[in-house]
Amino acid sequence: MRISRKKRPQKLLIPVFRTNERIRVPEVRVIDPDGNNLGVLPIEQAIAKAAELGLDLVEINPKAEPPVTQILEFAHFKYQKEKEARKQKVNSHVSEIKGIRLSIRISEHDIDVRCAQAEKFLERGDKVKAEIILKGAEKFKVPLAYDVISKFVKKVQETVPVRFEQETTRQGNKVTAIIAKT
Repeated sequence: MRISRKKRPQKLLIPVFRTNERIRVPEVRVIDPDGNNLGVLPIEQAIAKAAELGLDLVEINPKAEPPVTQILEFAHFKYQKEKEARKQKVNSHVSEIKGIRLSIRISEHDIDVRCAQAEKFLERGDKVKAEIILKGAEKFKVPLAYDVISKFVKKVQETVPVRFEQETTRQGNKVTAIIAKT
């Protein structure tokens, strides 16, 4: 079975608003299209008032006692809420932890390549997890692994200001550190 690696667009989280006959309470607080409070009215009377104006009765705050409704054009209201949700989504960035694997025997050029990758990730707003997996006799050369990670972080710091999210630590046969842009 083939696994798709494409990122699927997530649906916008827009709250569901009840309108007109879908509102299931006996009394509601009604606000007219201009924003004036009309007071607490029976639901039938509120729906009739909205129909008289050629608009919809929309439940704005269902948790209030009694629920708050407003007389407005529902299609326009829904469009505005979707627009706000899209704007919030554009402004938010979920930071991921990107892994970069190093080795005790890594060459100078390979460290430069990994640093370029790390800089790209950090500029995008992600965190970078530098890790060295110790195999065989390397398990007894932990100080070398710490030196390689500190050398890597210093090289990255030359171009991008970074801070440690997690200091360099050993967990079993791995030595890891997590850095993020300051």
